[in-house]
Amino acid sequence: MPTIRLDKLLANRTPHSRSEVRQLLRQGAVQVDGVTERDGSRQIDPDAAKVVCAGKALPGGEHVYLILNKPLGVICATEDRNQRTVIDLLPPERRVKGLFPAGRLDADSTGLVLLTDDGALAHRMLSPKHHVPKHYLIRLARPYEPQYAGILAGGLTLSDGTQCLPAEIQPLPDDRYALVCLHEGKYHQVRRMMAAVGNHVESLHRIAVGGLLLPVDLMPGEHLEIFHKDVENMLNEPRTSAVLEQVIMNFSSYLINGEQ
Repeated sequence: MPTIRLDKLLANRTPHSRSEVRQLLRQGAVQVDGVTERDGSRQIDPDAAKVVCAGKALPGGEHVYLILNKPLGVICATEDRNQRTVIDLLPPERRVKGLFPAGRLDADSTGLVLLTDDGALAHRMLSPKHHVPKHYLIRLARPYEPQYAGILAGGLTLSDGTQCLPAEIQPLPDDRYALVCLHEGKYHQVRRMMAAVGNHVESLHRIAVGGLLLPVDLMPGEHLEIFHKDVENMLNEPRTSAVLEQVIMNFSSYLINGEQ
């Protein structure tokens, strides 16, 4: 892991401004590996060093990565005057500078959102050339029909002429539910695709982004901090069959957490 200046790490990972960080260093309020450190220019390995600032331990790593189970009605934004945002769901100590949702999930959808301050990682994740797959558990207004798979796999054209990349859909034991895998993220895409094949999506719950799965026991509105290595795994493309196996195994739990 590359090293980073101590004062920069503290400014990034705490609510304190750079001037407040300098003051805390002068006051001896910062410890690195149990030793008081007053030199903000010291280079440290954020994954290896144990840093305490004003009595509070900093989580390891240069950047923050949080999995959030987004509830209904919450928007993927950093701030909004009228609606609650994903950032509003976090306790104050988690709202580090530069934290943002990497990718959108509509207000009427639920499930996995990655919050981070790592812009480079978010760019890799969202870049069209990477086509990081995203899996969604959907509830349909009418039972699943076998022809859906072939239509979506062929690259569906929406009513406004928008061309979709080939997508996958798998039926679940309850034929009102299905698992959809996209390799892009157009506006309301899953809902619009299902409307194009003559059905209607009543609920949509994102289960996975790449190789990163939403923990079954993470309740709506809750978050979990993960490590850089876990996020790197997210960029690896999982087999849809592996995600499907997890969904079937934990179907009832996903429904309880996803249908709010």
